[in-house]
Amino acid sequence: MRRPAACLGSSLSLALALALTLSLLTGCADLPPQDGRVASSALLDTAGTALGQAMAPLLAAHPGKSGVYALADGRDAFAARAVLANSAQSSLDVQSYIWHGDITGTLLFGALRAAADRGVRVRLLLDDNGTEGLDDTLALLDAHANFEVRLYNPFVRRGARILGFLTDFSRLNRRMHNKSFTVDGQATIVGGRNIGDEYFGAAGDLLFSDLDVLAIGPAVKAVSDDFDRYWNSASAYPVSSLVAAPDSASIAAVTRKLAAIEQTSAARAYRVTMRDSGFVAQMVGRSLPFEWATARLVSDNPAKTLRQAPDSSRLMPQLRDLVGAPAHSLDLVSSYFVPGEAGTAALSMLAKSGVAVRVLTNSLAATDVPAVHAGYAKSRKSLLAAGVKLYELRATWQADDRRRGGFVGSSSSSLHTKTFAVDNEHVFIGSFNFDPRSARLNTEMGFVIDSPLMARQLDARMSGGVAERAYEVRLGSDGELEWIERKEGVELRYRSEPGAGLWRRLQVRVLSGLPIDWLL
Repeated sequence: MRRPAACLGSSLSLALALALTLSLLTGCADLPPQDGRVASSALLDTAGTALGQAMAPLLAAHPGKSGVYALADGRDAFAARAVLANSAQSSLDVQSYIWHGDITGTLLFGALRAAADRGVRVRLLLDDNGTEGLDDTLALLDAHANFEVRLYNPFVRRGARILGFLTDFSRLNRRMHNKSFTVDGQATIVGGRNIGDEYFGAAGDLLFSDLDVLAIGPAVKAVSDDFDRYWNSASAYPVSSLVAAPDSASIAAVTRKLAAIEQTSAARAYRVTMRDSGFVAQMVGRSLPFEWATARLVSDNPAKTLRQAPDSSRLMPQLRDLVGAPAHSLDLVSSYFVPGEAGTAALSMLAKSGVAVRVLTNSLAATDVPAVHAGYAKSRKSLLAAGVKLYELRATWQADDRRRGGFVGSSSSSLHTKTFAVDNEHVFIGSFNFDPRSARLNTEMGFVIDSPLMARQLDARMSGGVAERAYEVRLGSDGELEWIERKEGVELRYRSEPGAGLWRRLQVRVLSGLPIDWLL
């Protein structure tokens, strides 16, 4: 996943020098005016849509509750979006941090465009940090009468984004990390997945193991209202104000490019996999086994991007108010885990008071952002000494059934899941990582679900599957770290970061000495 701080390293001082020089020479480019932007809101009168009629008897049987279904498998997560988009009759509101122009990204662009062709109103809100190379495609989509694209906290210099970071870092370092996919105001998908092959099991052996939740019922209205907040916020700019409208030649060229991707052998094979999916059959047959529970949305105020949001409107205080302090157990899964001094102290205090605290994050070999691992590595000894259990996902493992892996991975995987369970009662699923970037810089969102069943499922995965797919980190008798790998009943012990090469370990050692935790 692309993070603004992902490239920190030996070139940091050079980058800072360049930033100072360029800012003196060029200053910050001005954002376009917002005068012509038209506010809009979610379409609410959708009970008569096919989706609304299908949901009505389910909701009537569970008044006041939301139906939730965890999407742990990447292919199921893609299929859920595609099936919902193809069924849309009124509106599609889609929000994402990253959108790739690869197989799954192109197929979903096609599904959204087909919906617009049917008369569905499509609103697409993308964080501009994850749209590089897509200007022509987004302009093409935005030219459709029923399709509007807005870019969140955009880069003004479209072809030289590194210059934007170097000259306007304070603004561009704050990103919209939210992800939602809402159809006809009747169903929504919220979670950790961006749009790209590595999130949906379409990138060969590479998979970002992640977790979303499909929801129906009252939770959908909360997501629709939140989407409106971001869509109409001061940081959301119409793509037409940043990218030139396409002419006939560029429309033809982009159309050919998208069609070529859709017709590749890999894309055809992926569509066959979707067509034959048992999950798709369940969705089409309206037989998904929803868990009925209270699901409450927590979301940052978009004014956080402009540093204008009161602390009480941020996601963390909302989480504390809804969940409270753990009394018995806390199972935390975070792809980017940088607790810092305050987080380390809080987790240590919980563990010392008798709360069972377990954390799963990426190993150094599995992470896609070594700088984040450097921030996390500083806290390991203190957490372990306090009684916190730490697990680090292995970069590779062989699975006899990829779907059984759930959020803990597949071969050549990197953890991207953001979830936690408290006291086997409450579960959070969303975009929030346990790191300073999520807490202070980015906007985030997710559901707090009051479901003992889902909490117990996370507990079972932490107790069972994680042991086979992750290293357990411990303090050895000499006070130094050791990593325990379990293979077929045999324990293997490592005294240095397993699976990571010398250069990566050296890189983390250097980065851990730099004062960059606030960026991570």
